[in-house]
Formats: sequence, C-alpha cells, structure tokens
Amino acid sequence: MITNITKSSLFLLISIFTIVISRTTIASDPDILSDFTSPENQSSIDANYFTYTAMRGIFQKPLDKCTTTKATKAEFPVLNGQGVSLAVLQFPPGSVNPPHYHSRATGLFLLLEGVLEVGFVDTKDVLYTQRLQAGDIFVFPRGLQHYQYNFDYKRKAVGIAALGGASPGTVTLPSSIFSSGISELVLAKSFKTDVKTIKKIKIANKQS
Repeated sequence: MITNITKSSLFLLISIFTIVISRTTIASDPDILSDFTSPENQSSIDANYFTYTAMRGIFQKPLDKCTTTKATKAEFPVLNGQGVSLAVLQFPPGSVNPPHYHSRATGLFLLLEGVLEVGFVDTKDVLYTQRLQAGDIFVFPRGLQHYQYNFDYKRKAVGIAALGGASPGTVTLPSSIFSSGISELVLAKSFKTDVKTIKKIKIANKQS
C-alpha cells in the first residue's frame, strides 16, 4: 500500500518531470514521424528540394559591416524537424557581430579565415572570451548572449555557425532593447543614464 507521503512525493516527481518535458518540447524542434517534411500540395519531390543555393556568390559581394547569411527553416523549409541550421558570417576589417543569443539552439562556430575575438556571458555574469585563428572552433551555449569581433583592421574574417535547431530564435540585444518600443525613461533608469543619451543611442542603432 502506498502511503500518503509516498503518493505526494510521486505526484511531485511526475509534475516536475512533466514540466521539464514540456519546456524541452517548447524549446526544441518538433519531432517528425517521417524521414523529412514535404511541401504542402506537392505529390512528388526531387533532389532540388534538399538543395539550398542562396549562398552562391556571397563571398564575392563587397561588405561594409558584419553580414550573416542564414539557412534556417524560414529560408530552407526542408530543415523543419531536422534539428539543425547553418549561418555564414562575414566580417570586414574591424567589424562586430553585436551581442545576441539563440533561444532555441546551441552554436558551434568554425572560423575559416582571418582572426576573431569571440565571447559569451553565462547566467552568473561570467565572461568567457577567446581569440580564434582560422581552423579554430568555439561553442556558444544555448540561450547565452555572445558576440564576435574582427579586431584586425586590415583583413576580413569568415566563419560558419552550425546551430542545433532549425529555427534557432536569434535575438540581437541592441535591436531588441533600443528598437522595441520600451520607454526611454525605463531604459535611462535601467542603464543609469539620461533620456537624451538613450535617444542618441536609438538614432545610432537605426543608422547601423
């Protein structure tokens, strides 16, 4: 016979397990019951459906700021349910990819060319930084804010980010903070400055 205490403990354990599973399901890609998802209203597909060509020629384009070219579920629908996506990042000399985070994906970053300073901040506000050379790999844990900075003012840098989710949920902090409509007074108090300074930052953020 199960005692009341055991029943309570069992109920608590089941409740915790349910919450954890629910949060994991929400945060991760949905499971699919087939090898891959197919386009709606299309009876047959070929290899073109599994091919993404939008990155052709991106390395020949002149750039004046850090540029990210994505292959996520939004751009490449076959990734739905596959738990992976990709981004190519190009850094002109002296450029930066501002602090951001991926709410639904861990990032595995490979530097192909140049040098980069990278870093992320954990939930204890500890900053981990590293200077990468071509061939180095760095991990950005899911949900933690991070950045990449090309500190070389003469050479470009190029990297690839493999992301553990078809829809990684990228949130860029400058945009989400200063372009979201949050009250300028709230921002001024939060950053311990004045409204005039916040307005200047907002203007600069729009121009970048």
